[in-house]
Amino acid sequence: MNTEKKFFHSNTAIVTLFAACFVVLISLGVRQTFGLFFIDFNESLNISNTAFGFAIGTQMLMWGLTGPIFGAIADRFGGHVAIISSFLFYTLGVYFLYSGPNTGIFFQIHLGLLIGIGLGGTAISIPMSIVGKHFPLSNRTIAMSIVTAVGSFGYFISPIFTNYSLIEYGWNYTLFLFSLFLVTGLIAAYFVRSPKENEIVENRSDQSFKEALSEAFKSKSYILLVSGFFVCGFHITLVGTHVPKYVIDRGLEDWTAAAILSLIGLFNIFGSLLSGYLSTKISKKVLLSAIYLLRGFSIAFFIFTPPNVLSAFIFGASFGFLWLSTVPATSGIVAHLFGTKYLGLLYGIVFLSHQIGSFFGAYLGGLFHDLYGSYDYAWYLAILLSIFAAIIHLPTVSYTHLTLPTNREV
Repeated sequence: MNTEKKFFHSNTAIVTLFAACFVVLISLGVRQTFGLFFIDFNESLNISNTAFGFAIGTQMLMWGLTGPIFGAIADRFGGHVAIISSFLFYTLGVYFLYSGPNTGIFFQIHLGLLIGIGLGGTAISIPMSIVGKHFPLSNRTIAMSIVTAVGSFGYFISPIFTNYSLIEYGWNYTLFLFSLFLVTGLIAAYFVRSPKENEIVENRSDQSFKEALSEAFKSKSYILLVSGFFVCGFHITLVGTHVPKYVIDRGLEDWTAAAILSLIGLFNIFGSLLSGYLSTKISKKVLLSAIYLLRGFSIAFFIFTPPNVLSAFIFGASFGFLWLSTVPATSGIVAHLFGTKYLGLLYGIVFLSHQIGSFFGAYLGGLFHDLYGSYDYAWYLAILLSIFAAIIHLPTVSYTHLTLPTNREV
């Protein structure tokens, strides 16, 4: 039977898709809300903007550094092994941040190192790459976009819950609840299974681990994707980490920040699904260029219009629509270029660049605020990076590799 015409071709694919969606929903849902804790961390633990930004930056960096490691583990031993292992780090980080000690270097260790390592295997890249292995080229990008969209629902509901819980119960108890949520994710991770030999949907490559890396880094398209995803990380973490403080600086009430983050999550559901669909209809490189350019317009609108609730909501909706819409197209190009045998590793490397950008987005946002009293320079840099990313994706092309019978532009 032609598997290209079937969306699900095995029961394992069905279970893996649903389990991966739940894993990403929990992981990204918890991660999205750390910016809302800053005021409490500042008042209770005496954490400065720079220290908080550095911890989030370290978290993003560790997320990226461990992504290829967990990707290699997933490729070699199975997705569930990698995701369960990383959930243990994630849960411990949140638990110790709640129970203490949680000041000074311990704050950096718990929020930065442990949670960052946990995100390396539980957040979007590893579960999505495992899902990608279960689907043929014709359906792969759509399947990946489903995982991204469900993760976006976590982005939507988590800020609403967190804002309520912080007001009613305080930051300690809220983090305790988060640790319980992560345990449910750990259980679901057991069902995120790599395909068995008789479930593989494309011809297996005889390429070795080293050969795959060598070929990837000889590809101009791969290098451009790595460079472009740096910008994606800078944007997302600058917004997710510093918007809560930014809206207060501009005279808006603190609930506006939670509303912006929730709108980002809500509209990201539609943006991710649309991006996955469009990736099957138009050139992926053109789609990525358009997304990055539109991000620049969204940020410019937010910072140059008078501060009010309406402009904040428009920003949340517009930027949310573009939030993770880069992921299906980027991961789709990587799978298209190199196949799925080492997709966990190769996408993990692309995602490392994303997280290096995230480190600078989190850290420079806090640093600029402490040095100059505002986030303006961070926003200006974000707009310039949008233009840079829009330009460098245009030369990206695809070429025949192992599983692809013909050359085709992406």
